[in-house]
Amino acid sequence: MFEATKGLAERLRQLGGSQLDGAALVDYCFAVKTGSLRINAFRTETEISEHTGFANLLKGVFGTFRNPPAHTPRATAGWTITEPDALDLFSTLSLLHRRLDSATTVSRP
Repeated sequence: MFEATKGLAERLRQLGGSQLDGAALVDYCFAVKTGSLRINAFRTETEISEHTGFANLLKGVFGTFRNPPAHTPRATAGWTITEPDALDLFSTLSLLHRRLDSATTVSRP
C-alpha cells in the first residue's frame, strides 16, 4: 500500500514537473489558477469543481494511506490496514491513475 501511494506521488511529479511531495505537490499540480495539470476541459464551474475534488481526493489518499506509515516507526505505529480497505485503496489508486492518463499539461503563469 505504501509503495503504491508513493508511486502515485512520483507519477504526479513526472506529469506536473515538480519535486514537491504530498499536499504541496497536489497544490502545485492542481491549483485552480496556477496548476500545471488539468483533468478535464476546465471551462465550466462543474468542471472546475470536479478538478478541485480530484485534488482533494489525491490529498486524502496521501494523508490517510501514505503519511501514517511514512512518519511513524513500524515498531510503534499501531497502524494497520485491513484486506478490504487495501482492496478499496487499490481501486481508488486505479481510478486516480486512469484520470491522470488523460490529464493535460498547462503552462504555469
